Amino acid sequence: MIPAVSPRIVLDTNVLVAGLRSNRGASYQVLSLIGTGRFVHVVSVALLFEYESALARPEVDIQLSRSAIHDILDYVCATADRQQIHYLWRPTLSDPGDDLVLEVAAQGGCDRIVTFNVRDFAGIDRFGLRAETPASFLGSIERSSS
Repeated sequence: MIPAVSPRIVLDTNVLVAGLRSNRGASYQVLSLIGTGRFVHVVSVALLFEYESALARPEVDIQLSRSAIHDILDYVCATADRQQIHYLWRPTLSDPGDDLVLEVAAQGGCDRIVTFNVRDFAGIDRFGLRAETPASFLGSIERSSS
């Protein structure tokens, strides 16, 4: 039997924010699986800066210290497949922040983007990608492991 290949994903910033705001949802479950081998997550320097910027906004209201947030981002980076972006397709999507996520996913050979804003990623199938909510992603990795 050929072992299943772990999916390659990019986490949209909204998933990281939601997962750190509450430990009760699918986003938190996805974050808790980082580094377990259930999937490979891909980041770039620009995406890590986007994560950091979003998590630092006061209106995000994450109940963690700045130090704890930096430790989490360090772990996300240490466990990720880090990609350099050599080319840009901008603008492809309506939001430049979404274009950033798309570029990382395409450069990193990903098969999906995990996001709450699935509709914002319409048309990414031409890059061989699909957008999936955290709950849908969890269901797909559960099905593939059984």
